[in-house]
Amino acid sequence: MIKKIVIVGGGTAGWLAASHIAMRLKPHLNKSYSVVLIDSPDIPTVGVGEGTVPVIKDTLKYFGISESEFIKQCDVSFKQSIKFVDWEYSPGTTEKNYYHHGFDFPKLKPFDITPNWLLDEELNKLHYADLVSVQSHACNLNLSPKRLVDKEYAGIFNYAYHLDAGKFTNLLSKHAIEKLGVENIKATVTDVSTTNSGYINGVATEEAGFIDGDFFVDCTGFKGLLINETLKGEFIHKGDILLADTALAIQVPYEDEEQEIPPFTISTAQKNGWIWDIGLRTRRGVGYVFSNKHETLDEALNVLSQYLNQDVTEKDVRKIDMKVGYQKQPWINNCVAMGLSQGFVEPLEATGLLMFDVTARIFADLIPPDKALLNCTAELFNRDITQMWESTCDFIQLHYCLSKRTDSQFWIENTDESRLSPTLKEKLSLWQRKLPSQFDFRYSVDSFRLDNFLYVLYGMNFKTNLEHYAHMFENKEQEIQNLKNSISEGVRFCEQNLTGHRDFLEQVNKFGLAKV
Repeated sequence: MIKKIVIVGGGTAGWLAASHIAMRLKPHLNKSYSVVLIDSPDIPTVGVGEGTVPVIKDTLKYFGISESEFIKQCDVSFKQSIKFVDWEYSPGTTEKNYYHHGFDFPKLKPFDITPNWLLDEELNKLHYADLVSVQSHACNLNLSPKRLVDKEYAGIFNYAYHLDAGKFTNLLSKHAIEKLGVENIKATVTDVSTTNSGYINGVATEEAGFIDGDFFVDCTGFKGLLINETLKGEFIHKGDILLADTALAIQVPYEDEEQEIPPFTISTAQKNGWIWDIGLRTRRGVGYVFSNKHETLDEALNVLSQYLNQDVTEKDVRKIDMKVGYQKQPWINNCVAMGLSQGFVEPLEATGLLMFDVTARIFADLIPPDKALLNCTAELFNRDITQMWESTCDFIQLHYCLSKRTDSQFWIENTDESRLSPTLKEKLSLWQRKLPSQFDFRYSVDSFRLDNFLYVLYGMNFKTNLEHYAHMFENKEQEIQNLKNSISEGVRFCEQNLTGHRDFLEQVNKFGLAKV
């Protein structure tokens, strides 16, 4: 029987895993089963970015965490979109050099304006997102996605959060221990013990001695103490196609404490990478993600300095060397890797926290009742998680390969078609001649699907040639006008019913949200 699950390593990934496992084992936790998390108080949370995607709402609600308390305790702001700036062209080349990847589904029914937008030169001058969603307009107006009277985890628009990663980890750990029954041991692991057949039977620690277990979860970060160093797992490197491998993160205070907070992440492309800019309630979180093969540390610090309009030195930033790729077999014997020990690409679409969360929930659902089922369950898990990582890599690469930038070797290499995976190359070739369809996405486990691809493809003005089908989309003037009117009505509703983002956050921190 698998009765005791030991998680080695804390941080956001460790506590997400612990919470998902504890929820799965309720109400038998601490009766028939136990979940133990071992973490060292000396190891800080990596927290490359501070952004999330909408699935985190479902997770927090599932855990039983109040959204109001979460917002108050984690310095939270709302995230409705990612605004990509200068990704298509070099700065100053064109006024239309940004686009929104919103979290609401694009409005494609009862009328899909996409073919008309592609075929009509005047219509094509407008941002694609502005024609298929009210949300991009709300973002540009810096409006909150919800009202105080809206229930927790519900709003006018779909949304995620920006958060303080350290405070979020503290919230998760406190909730897991006090509400879900997870046992926490503060100790430093010094050795991993295995049987002759290669199964882990326990870990040695400095402070708490030997801790045994039936199953082990590796949340030890890029090091991969269990999955790599002990079980010799194979790592699939993706640095040849995803070139950004280093991040410089910095916290920036507001010059004006009352300045508006964008309800979206700003991602601004640079010659050798991109900069995230996240507005929390009390500060900004800014980071430069770049390729150290194309830019030195001093050059990167200069780029960050110019963006912030202030001198930034090495001592001002947290430098993070990213191990780009994933474990070929994240589940080996009685050990599964979670978080950074399982894999990481880059924080462009908040993929890190997304993968930590989703894979932990999948694992919790698959926990076998006894060791006889370990191998077949591991095979299912490894197949699905590998597919998730591959499709996520494709989606990240999509942002780069569609660019028309040629102002650096970094962009020249990123737009080289020979670097594309066969699946991404096949899709792009297909979409040059037909509109993307939900049936182009064959795997239910893929994190990014049709709506995500539409926002990025046509935000970057990807050319789908529909000239041979143009007659099918003629005489749609009334439908186009109706859609425009509907968008305009939606914008007016937002202006009348939603408040500015900062004002709304201040109200939540004073009064909380409706919990009906």
